[in-house]
Amino acid sequence: MKFPGKQPTNIGIQSSGQLAPCPNTPNCVSSYSKDAEHGIEPLGYNSTPTEAMAKLKIVIQNLERTQIIEEKDNYLYAQFTTPLMGFVDDVEFLLDDTAKVIHVRSASRLGKSDLGVNRKRVETIRAELS
Repeated sequence: MKFPGKQPTNIGIQSSGQLAPCPNTPNCVSSYSKDAEHGIEPLGYNSTPTEAMAKLKIVIQNLERTQIIEEKDNYLYAQFTTPLMGFVDDVEFLLDDTAKVIHVRSASRLGKSDLGVNRKRVETIRAELS
């Protein structure tokens, strides 16, 4: 039996020009969050924005059980599915060329704790990009 949950309604670039804030549950990390529980550093890059997004896309495609759902010049949305229970995590990336960073938000759809999975995923992607 799989538990994908429903795709959140707050996916995408918000009216603030940022990604949606994390909920109060500990199963989300975001580079826009300032608190220790949810906060994570954005991904840095030293290339053109186009090259940075192309490299990010390759890294994501090389990770297991991943599907890219939406892709724009400065935004990428992917879904990651866990192997056993089929839980789905929604992961978004938003490029900020002024700051030379790619903001990231990784959140589990179901459950309260993610046992650090979202944070580990972002750090894996960071390591692959550098």
